[in-house]
Amino acid sequence: MSYSRSSGILLHPTSLPGRHGIGSLGPEAYRFIDFLHGASQQIWQVLPLGPTGYGDSPYQCFSAFAGNPLLISLDKLAEDGLLSEDDLAGAPSFSDEEVDYGPVAEFKLPLLRRAFKNFKRRASQHDRDDFASFCHRAAFWLDDYALFMAIREAHSYALWTNWEKEIADRQPQAIAYWSEKLADEIQARKYWEYLFFKQWTELRDYCHQQDIKIMGDMPIFISHDSADVWAHRELFHLDERGNPTVVAGVPPDYFSETGQLWGNPLYRWDAVARTGYQWWIDRLRSILLLVDIVRLDHFRGFEAYWEVPATEKTAVNGRWVKGPGVALFNALEKALGKVPIVAENLGTITPEVEQLREQCGFPGMAILQFAFVGDPKTSVHVPHNYVRNTVAYTGNHDNDTIVGWWAGENNGASTRSLDEISREKAFAKRYLDTDGHEINWVVIRAILASVAEMAIIPLQDVLGLGSEARMNVPARPSGNWRWRYRSEMLTKEIQERLRELTVIYGRSSA
Repeated sequence: MSYSRSSGILLHPTSLPGRHGIGSLGPEAYRFIDFLHGASQQIWQVLPLGPTGYGDSPYQCFSAFAGNPLLISLDKLAEDGLLSEDDLAGAPSFSDEEVDYGPVAEFKLPLLRRAFKNFKRRASQHDRDDFASFCHRAAFWLDDYALFMAIREAHSYALWTNWEKEIADRQPQAIAYWSEKLADEIQARKYWEYLFFKQWTELRDYCHQQDIKIMGDMPIFISHDSADVWAHRELFHLDERGNPTVVAGVPPDYFSETGQLWGNPLYRWDAVARTGYQWWIDRLRSILLLVDIVRLDHFRGFEAYWEVPATEKTAVNGRWVKGPGVALFNALEKALGKVPIVAENLGTITPEVEQLREQCGFPGMAILQFAFVGDPKTSVHVPHNYVRNTVAYTGNHDNDTIVGWWAGENNGASTRSLDEISREKAFAKRYLDTDGHEINWVVIRAILASVAEMAIIPLQDVLGLGSEARMNVPARPSGNWRWRYRSEMLTKEIQERLRELTVIYGRSSA
């Protein structure tokens, strides 16, 4: 599937400004969309939108289908009469530069419970019917998710394998018992999902009014501590107690000498295939309610994935195991038709991975930060080797910012030596014909000028921020996913500069 020549910005909603400690789907999100429109951008790329678990990572969520209730705008709830300004007046003095997830949850979740109580007392029949309709449409995942989260809270947030055996094994009498005992909390969790999807749909509609498409992110793997694994144990490599026997990761790479041990349970692809890939069909259909383009994370894992015994402490001692290959994508296309998908084909890429991507017709990715470390004759990340069916990035959420990368301080964030960094920078200077002045704009111009049909720039690079604004350091267990920008950073000068380059290189919709 080909895309029109365009460009956009990568920014997760958690990074939006706002007074409640975390970005939300409220007024600042609409201001950001206005900024994109004024800069002639056509794409807003986000990371996964689910409720985060371990390490606050959007790639480790409690559900592959649910939205993160922490993204719900309290300001919009006040506008709708579900909360009062007095309710919001007691907000702590949160940082406007990073998210501290614990205090944010302690503040927001009680207010979401209050909104649910107000809904039960005062909602119109139209709103009650709308909520009921949402619950009916989403029941195939929502019932399990709301029950899972309510039981998890009742067990002091313990992993589900540590619950009583009856409910861990989803025995019918235990399901009935907990469903009755926690009925109000279950309904509250469903209501929060209703609010998330309602606010997101309104935001997506506004994007479309401004000629902006949303690119979402669908991780290949999901968290063990999730409603999906609890409800579909038969689809994963688990032992009799529900614990993973093998887990996901990648071998030693650019970011870590011992690889990355993600810890996600691996699929029993034979069992998934016997269902006609129904769980995956449902998953892709659901994400298309939220986004216009789907970025498939870790695409190479669909061809072959790195399997690590669950007893290992690092990802070194693993092996490559064949994935579902084209059979999965044929099933998805048969059920859903042609879907706009971008393949994240980074990491250890073999000819077989590229053959699968080309067979499916998905564009791959090129990261300009990786352009200066390999052979310029063969590296797919060097602009002169781009093909049109490519999505070019200055960097993605796992990279340092361009300014931080150019500063050349490793700080343990990659496996490169200082000598390698020095050689990389020298080549980059020659290739980009720069002395490093305003390096972020030099790199932005390089990808906008390229033949790649789509060019995506993290907002940090548009703003020219350093390593302090980095979103994620792979293999670092904590301290990630926290960065936020301040409202005043989106200046008219920056907007106009980005718009001018976008128009020059034929990526504007106008």
